Amino acid sequence: MSISRALQQHVGLARLSLLMRESNQRLELIKHCLPGALTRFVQAGPVDEEGWTLLAANAAVAAKLRHLQPRLQILLEEAGLQPFKVRVKVRQ
Repeated sequence: MSISRALQQHVGLARLSLLMRESNQRLELIKHCLPGALTRFVQAGPVDEEGWTLLAANAAVAAKLRHLQPRLQILLEEAGLQPFKVRVKVRQ
């Protein structure tokens, strides 16, 4: 059985797959707002009912993302992606 078929047949895995696609879609939407090479140090994190998490490679990247947070939330709101709250966490 292929992985994509298994994901589609299992309810929990199908939901996880959907959330992963949504998270990556959000990252693609905001990438143009990230300055220069910052995109290399940012990954899409989980989406839940409260918001979306961006994972930063280090504390400096996280600080810059927090500075950009209001603009990123506006982009998500304008795109109609709910919830549009953005959280920033340093990747372990």
